[in-house]
Amino acid sequence: MATDIEKAPEALQQLVADTDTGGRKPSGLTKHVIFAVALAWALFQYWYASPLPFAVGWGILNDTEARAIHLAFAMFLAFLAWPAFKRSPRDRVPVIDWLLAALAAFAAAYLMLFYAQIATRPGQPTGLDIAVSVAGLVLLLEATRRAIGWPMAALALIFLAYCMAGPWLPEVLAHKGASLSRLMSHMWLTTEGVYGIALGVSAGTIFVYVLFGSLLDRAGGGNYMMQVSFAALGHLRGGPAKVAVVSSALNGMISGSSVSNVVSGGIFTIPLMKKAGYGGVKAGAIETMSSVNGQIMPPVMGAAAFLMVEYVGIPYSEIVKHAFLPATLSYIGLLYIVHLEALKMGLEPILQTTHKPWRMRVMRNLIGVAGSIAVVCALYYLLRGIDTLLGAAAPWATAAVVLALYLVSVQQAARSDDLPEDIDITNPKPLQTWPTVRAGLHYLMPIGMLIWCLMVEEMSPALSAFWAVTLLIVLMVTQHALIQGFRGQRAPGVWVRGMRSVVEGFHDGARNMIGIGAATATAGVIVGAITLTGLGLRMTEFVEFVAQGNVLMMLLFIAFVCLVLGLGVPTTANYVLVATLMAPVVVELGARSGLVIPLIAVHLFVFYYGIMGDITPPVGLATFAAAAISHEDAIQTGVQGAIYALRTVILPFIWIFNTQLLLIDVHGWAELLRVVAACTLATLLFAAVTMLWFRVKSRWWETLVLLGAVALLFRPDFFMDQLYAPNRSVPAAQVFDVARDAGDSDTLVLRISGTTIEGEEIRKTVAVRLGEKGEDGRKRLAEAGLQLVPLGDAVQIGQVKFGSRARKGGFEQGWEVASVELPTDRPSTHWFYLPALLLVALVWWNQGRRMRPRLHMPVAAAA
Repeated sequence: MATDIEKAPEALQQLVADTDTGGRKPSGLTKHVIFAVALAWALFQYWYASPLPFAVGWGILNDTEARAIHLAFAMFLAFLAWPAFKRSPRDRVPVIDWLLAALAAFAAAYLMLFYAQIATRPGQPTGLDIAVSVAGLVLLLEATRRAIGWPMAALALIFLAYCMAGPWLPEVLAHKGASLSRLMSHMWLTTEGVYGIALGVSAGTIFVYVLFGSLLDRAGGGNYMMQVSFAALGHLRGGPAKVAVVSSALNGMISGSSVSNVVSGGIFTIPLMKKAGYGGVKAGAIETMSSVNGQIMPPVMGAAAFLMVEYVGIPYSEIVKHAFLPATLSYIGLLYIVHLEALKMGLEPILQTTHKPWRMRVMRNLIGVAGSIAVVCALYYLLRGIDTLLGAAAPWATAAVVLALYLVSVQQAARSDDLPEDIDITNPKPLQTWPTVRAGLHYLMPIGMLIWCLMVEEMSPALSAFWAVTLLIVLMVTQHALIQGFRGQRAPGVWVRGMRSVVEGFHDGARNMIGIGAATATAGVIVGAITLTGLGLRMTEFVEFVAQGNVLMMLLFIAFVCLVLGLGVPTTANYVLVATLMAPVVVELGARSGLVIPLIAVHLFVFYYGIMGDITPPVGLATFAAAAISHEDAIQTGVQGAIYALRTVILPFIWIFNTQLLLIDVHGWAELLRVVAACTLATLLFAAVTMLWFRVKSRWWETLVLLGAVALLFRPDFFMDQLYAPNRSVPAAQVFDVARDAGDSDTLVLRISGTTIEGEEIRKTVAVRLGEKGEDGRKRLAEAGLQLVPLGDAVQIGQVKFGSRARKGGFEQGWEVASVELPTDRPSTHWFYLPALLLVALVWWNQGRRMRPRLHMPVAAAA
């Protein structure tokens, strides 16, 4: 089955290729060599992610070896797939590129090939080591320039120059400097530079998720998401825009590429939006925002999300939990924006459907949703029961259940009409929602498998993706044959068709990974420069000087840095750089201001603003792709997209101060429902504020009232803090009793004081999350990585375990605990939701009065 990108015009396919997979399209033997190498890479990564090496006792690789092989494949393919310059040939690979590809692959694999010898002489590289390292680094930067662009390569060069020029720099930036031997050894022969965490996550996790997305798209999952969205929303007012939003949210679970998302969905939705009356600029902006936000949509988020596992030190399932509500709110806000645009312009539905009473429509949807929830709950308890009762035999019983579900879903597909291959732009036909959903239920099974393994079984991200990919391979090979079998039909070559789609999907996954592999390796150069020179230690003073101790100014500065870097650096590298330099700074300066900022909140803040670079003019590649489809000016499209992005832009600032938006410190289902409802309403109201339209065009004072309601809903704690202190201090000597009495996964907040290495006296507020409730407070603290030493009435921090939750929380060895901070017994902050609702009701009522004389008008009637 062809992917949606292959249905796009050739110029757009070339744009996606230039951005994601390489602009060359050679023929003959060269084409087959590139295909074979990409396929071999994908098969290697599939093997590496699986438990098979440990089961058979063969092919077991350590992290360094796997990273070296991963980079060798990426660099080899980068020189073959990407031309050096715009004028370079695209229908063949010049001899020089073959030579560069071979040399790059050898240099990248050097650490693996001579691993034993290099390990015996740490810090004492030979002349050959240095020569290979220099050549490898130069070739890596060239591969990055080709696949990613010159800004990323130039940024890495700047950091390399900084390493060498340390003694001659101004005092604020000066350091001892590094010799060529030390620099190359650090960057190429250890895991501190190129072969660091970023490349490790690319090799161990990101690849198999990109492979999952490519296979699901090849299987027909992308088209299924589009058709379901069109069936559910296409007949509504502003339907094509709503289809763009929802289908992009669904496809965000498959692809992490903004540009390919724009092209695969935009070739249908942008012309339909123009036909509906949105205009080319707004249509392009809506598709851009919808597609870019796919990178923040769990469970398969952008590549940078997997790096958070290493940087933050929490399981990926926790990251998915924290990221879910903001991502959902962002899409809900955009869906409301396109609805308000339709109301403002008086747009009518472009599809004519048989009118049914609203009670019947509501009842059908409620039955469908309730039935789906009931089936999911029944499956959950069935599988958990199997796991509990059958012990060692549980995997076989679970596999039988999965097989039965697959056969039932395929039978449903066989009883349904085949889904259209695309959407008819000139004469679109309405589809029935639930029959369309039923026609592709089997596409949901790999996604369900991924979510189950991640969230319920709590497997590693790579192993979860391996099982999802395995199920997906079975689906791709068998789906067409089974559907035809259930229909009583036979067609020759159907099994071959399925196997061919698997091979093509593996090839697509490898081609999509070339740029990511190069980007993560180059990001390692930047991280290596930071660790080698100690630049990270200087950033606290620099940012504190810029922000003058104001947390909000500090966040604005970091957001600005992310946006500037995002103009030419891909999201993954942007995240690595800013997270390495700035995330510890935000936590540290927040602690000095008495604000406990969870590390995950800072990293998601950086992640969100890094993604905005795909929208922001003048370089946003996703915007250019959308403008190419809409035939409108890319700058105007980008500006309009930036306006639509405001509802996403404010969310990171909200969760820094109100971490309940990330579902942190939310206790019980009742509180969860209140938080979700309040944040959803606040998002809708803020969207209305940015559009200056609620039920009708808003007056200036109504806009201010709605902004007040947004503030009350998003930050109720701020207003309660003006009436009641949030915390009370108890003596440090009671810390063990407090730790003992705290609940499961509660957060312990301490005020600590001490002297920095510069001799400055510092007092800051730090926190650490405790584990399961126990009878020994000391033990709970030790499990969190914190050892406290009582000294009379005083308590000193004895040891902070490296890499522990306490270390990441900002605890400093040798500092003194000044006090323990406990929450005060005050009314719930959620009482401030009530005045917010009254403000909303006031504006609703006042605008309703203005609507009454115009009830016969289409816009008013729709509202």
